[in-house]
Amino acid sequence: MLTSISRASSSSSSSSSSITLSLSRLSCSRFLGHAKRISVAPESTRAARRWSSRTAPLQFGMSSGGRGVRAAAAQPLQNADELVDSVETFIFDCDGVIWKGDKLIDGVPETLDMLRSKEEIFASSFAAAAYLQSIEFPKEKKVYVIGEDGILKELELAGFQYLGGPEDGGKKIELKPGFLMEHDESVGAVVVGFDRYFNYYKIQYGTLCIRENPGCLFIATNRDAVTHLTDAQEWAGGGSMVGALIGSTQREPHVVGKPSTFMMDYLAKKFNILKSQICMVGDRLDTDILFGQNGGCKTLLVLSGVTTLPMLQNPNNSIQPDFYTNKISDFLSLKAATV
Repeated sequence: MLTSISRASSSSSSSSSSITLSLSRLSCSRFLGHAKRISVAPESTRAARRWSSRTAPLQFGMSSGGRGVRAAAAQPLQNADELVDSVETFIFDCDGVIWKGDKLIDGVPETLDMLRSKEEIFASSFAAAAYLQSIEFPKEKKVYVIGEDGILKELELAGFQYLGGPEDGGKKIELKPGFLMEHDESVGAVVVGFDRYFNYYKIQYGTLCIRENPGCLFIATNRDAVTHLTDAQEWAGGGSMVGALIGSTQREPHVVGKPSTFMMDYLAKKFNILKSQICMVGDRLDTDILFGQNGGCKTLLVLSGVTTLPMLQNPNNSIQPDFYTNKISDFLSLKAATV
């Protein structure tokens, strides 16, 4: 999940409590925000911010196209103002950056208040529906969902027929001699996302659709190995559900979430944002940072989620962000230190 903040000025009338309220409602809403004056609408699946640049951009050791090979290891973020003034939009990952499990990370409301004038939040479930729209998926075809209510709501908003989802979580297969499991032959796509009600019924139903329905699409919202359902430990992520279908179908999915640049391209075009003026902020090297690099953006790794400093500095790690810092509230302390 991502949140997008765009900003035209540094002032904000939004309260910290309003941010907390918005974050607590993410599971049931695709768009949340507090509108202020902005010059360009925001982008993303994360938090984006837009305003006028006031100083020269930082140099990041990349080609002018934004996709060159990084010449050096990631540097600790030391001057927040320079980074802020070198881009027009910030895109923030949510899990591990905005919150961890069921708790908001310290300093997040104040940091977003400082950065934003408008916030938009897009879930990976929105990416699945947007992708189907982008390829003009036939409205007479159905989508089988291995996932939760967010995917169903986005498909409904987009006008697609669907089946599956949480209601299949309680279904069981009673294997008897000669048992044949039926499936809907009008299913033209199987969308797999994080699913706390994942079971064998869903695996078999999705497998039958992908293997037996001609041209059936296999779409994954993400392939995250782990996620933070609570702040006490890491939990198996959406990648474990996707992996089960890969194993049973022997097919690779089309991933519409990170690190695929589909949502980056889609939203940059929709909101007329230059990707070279975006900074991607996340806690995962193989999804968040790679997502930003693949899209030609600047990148900032925060160590408040999955990635630790030893992981970042491991000689075997080839994914190096432009900068790293402990958490996004460091924007506040670093900004104060330069005043």
